[in-house]
Order: sequence, then C-alpha cells, then structure tokens
Amino acid sequence: MGRLRKRALDRRKDAMHKTTTRLAKTHSTIILENLAIKNMTRSAKGTLEKPGTSVRAKSGLNRVILKQAWGEFGRQLAYKTKWYGSELINVDPKNTSRECSECGHTSPNNRRTQAVFECEACRHEAHADLNAAKNILRRGLEATTGTEGTSGTETPRVSKPAKRKQTRNDVSQDTRKKQTV
Repeated sequence: MGRLRKRALDRRKDAMHKTTTRLAKTHSTIILENLAIKNMTRSAKGTLEKPGTSVRAKSGLNRVILKQAWGEFGRQLAYKTKWYGSELINVDPKNTSRECSECGHTSPNNRRTQAVFECEACRHEAHADLNAAKNILRRGLEATTGTEGTSGTETPRVSKPAKRKQTRNDVSQDTRKKQTV
C-alpha cells in the first residue's frame, strides 16, 4: 500500500510540474486568487467549552484541499513565471464569488447555492464559478493596467505566449539543425 501511495504522489507531483511549466511557457500573464490556504484548512474541532460543528465534513474538505496542493501549485507558478518571462498576479479573493461580473453589485444573496449565481440588482445569471473567474480576471487586469476593467463579458483574452529565454538545450538543438542542413 505504501508503494502505491508513493507512486500516486509521484504522479501528482509530475502532473503539477508539467502543468505549471506549460502554463508559464504559454501564457504571458497568469492571474490567481491569493487564497489563505492555511486558514481554509484550519481544524473545526473547537474546544471543550465550544465544540466545533460539522467536524467530520470539515476534515474531509481539508483533506481534499491539502491533497490537491493549491499552495504548491501557486509556489511553482511563481518561480516558473520568473524563469520563462511571464507574469503572475495574485488577486484578493474577497467577495469574488458574491460580486456580479456584469454590474459589480456585491451581496451574499447573489449566491444562494453552490453552483448558481443570480445578481439581486441586474438579475444576471451564470454558473457561480464562471462568474467568480470573470471577477478574478477583471481584478488581475486592473492590477496590470492600473485602470478600471470592463464588464465580465467584454474582458480581453490574456493568454498570449510568453517570450521565453533561450536555454542551453535550445542552443544545442539549433546547432544540430544547422549542421544537418
């Protein structure tokens, strides 16, 4: 069992390295939520005087978050974007899932269920994660340009290939190509 777990862990690490490398090489700007993962995975046990509620569910959620290694993903993106000449922007996650990507209205009532977002003010409906992603993108673009962004539907695409520094391996491949021509 130990060997199987180790193999699964190695596969997850390999997949994360490949994914973060691909993202850093192919995108000039990457925008992430700056999540407080340590606080998100804090225990819900409580104390003897004030015992926690939904402890089992919270521990299951903590296990899933930690297994997916969100913090490690962000750490790898941070150093790889520097290596490959792209930019990583961390955005404050406050109210990204409660703010309307169309009109900007923020309310806890905008997201009554986990999956559906419906704005109280303008009645805009969308998948909650897609709405939050548009807000994160808009905030990241505002941080790079220093201006107010547009609404979520008009947000420009940011995934242009990054300028990559030439490595020793690239130089030797170029030399081999010239020799064979």
